[in-house]
Amino acid sequence: MTGPLSSRLATLCHEIVTEFGSGAGGQVRQIGERLHEPLRVAIAGRLKAGKSTLVNALIGRRVAPTAAGECTRVVTRFRYGPADRVDIVTRDGNRRSLPLDDDGMIPARLGVPATTIAYLDVTLTDDRLRELTVVDTPGLSSTDHASSRRARHAVGHAPFDDGIDADSTSEIAAAEAVIYVFTQAVRADDVHALHAFHDASARLAASPVNALGVLAKIDTLAGGPDDPWPIAVPLAADQARLLHRTVSDVVPLAGLLAETAGAGRLTGADRDSLTRLATLPGPDLRLLLTSVDLFRTLPAPLDAERRERLLTRLDLYGIGYACAQLAAEPHLSTGELVRRLLAASGLPRLHHTLRQCFSWRADAIKAGWALTRLERIAGHTSDPRLRAAVRDRLETALRDPAYHRLRLLDAAQRAATGAVTLPADRETDLIRLATSDDPRTVLQLPHAAPDELAAAAITAAAGWRAYAVDGAGPAQARLAHIAHRGYQLLAQEVRRCAS
Repeated sequence: MTGPLSSRLATLCHEIVTEFGSGAGGQVRQIGERLHEPLRVAIAGRLKAGKSTLVNALIGRRVAPTAAGECTRVVTRFRYGPADRVDIVTRDGNRRSLPLDDDGMIPARLGVPATTIAYLDVTLTDDRLRELTVVDTPGLSSTDHASSRRARHAVGHAPFDDGIDADSTSEIAAAEAVIYVFTQAVRADDVHALHAFHDASARLAASPVNALGVLAKIDTLAGGPDDPWPIAVPLAADQARLLHRTVSDVVPLAGLLAETAGAGRLTGADRDSLTRLATLPGPDLRLLLTSVDLFRTLPAPLDAERRERLLTRLDLYGIGYACAQLAAEPHLSTGELVRRLLAASGLPRLHHTLRQCFSWRADAIKAGWALTRLERIAGHTSDPRLRAAVRDRLETALRDPAYHRLRLLDAAQRAATGAVTLPADRETDLIRLATSDDPRTVLQLPHAAPDELAAAAITAAAGWRAYAVDGAGPAQARLAHIAHRGYQLLAQEVRRCAS
């Protein structure tokens, strides 16, 4: 769905293209077309962090290969389409189509040298992709210095994996939002890479406005079948505090469990295998689940093939959790077991956080992306008429009060990243104003009536105005005036909805 801000900018682009034709207005036409597409989210992170597993969990289908191979060395875009298909887009602009393999996945062999591929364009009939296009990226930290130099030139010095080139990085840079996947502690180059995404893409990327962290593979934190959540939750909170200027939140996730449950990969036969394991005496089952080697070799009522199947779908934590559920309720259905595994994976919380972080902001994020691209065209085109036309129309569009949301998001990004230093309470207040559409959340009055909310918004506006004229430097004052106007508009909106 195209929101009101994006729709107005798309109309603006159409007017420019109509006036200048497909030649000078070609780039503008592409921006206009992009505004009608779903929000594009890039999945970034280090090698083997669990990015492709997360992609499969989000899509609800195992289609992205998770083992190292040709496919994991190139950028892959997953979007909604009328048929399941893989298009190989080469660096010369040509396309070659392939079907998915017999397992419904991207083929392991692409038949084209990876060095010639710009990206893979995968269309799927899954409804989840109607509102979100997912871009799976190669891992960071290359050992190939030549290709790393190409990537650094294209994406602001991010250390991308070897095999990624300028064409691939442009696909990443076009994303309006980022999910950054990491395991255990965040490293310095993880933070560096997130900032590189911001430098390479739009004004709003890789900030708390539209960047989210995922602490993946939490099931490896505790070892064996032990519950990882008591460790994962405080660790994710610590990482969220560390990255508070870069991501809106850090969500813990047991990625393999999320993929298996989210994609419906657990069958009735798998449930029967788990039921047999659940009948083992407690000490025997505990010993069996101590390590992968012991699970494969110790006596158990399953053959080697069934054990390996469970490992590849649930790993030890998932097997232990499922066995505990079935030991307590032996007649638990496969569907109910899958629902409980899904909850144990953390995927429902991730979906909820994604909706909070990205979904309602998608219109403003896309509009901000388009504004940035249009401003660049106005600044770099050699055609003075085109430059004047773009600037005039942008100036007219930005006078609309609705576009103040973009100013708020930009101001919040500047404060959150430290580009402009605000007092801590002011920074938190500005980010909340910019990133929530709920007046009760913005004003921290969960049970207030409309009149009380409107009065509180006017009081907040006055506070920002006072700060702007007394105690703020020039940069801080500019943000304060934006926040002042934002609270005035919030009060007007509360009153309008109440009338």
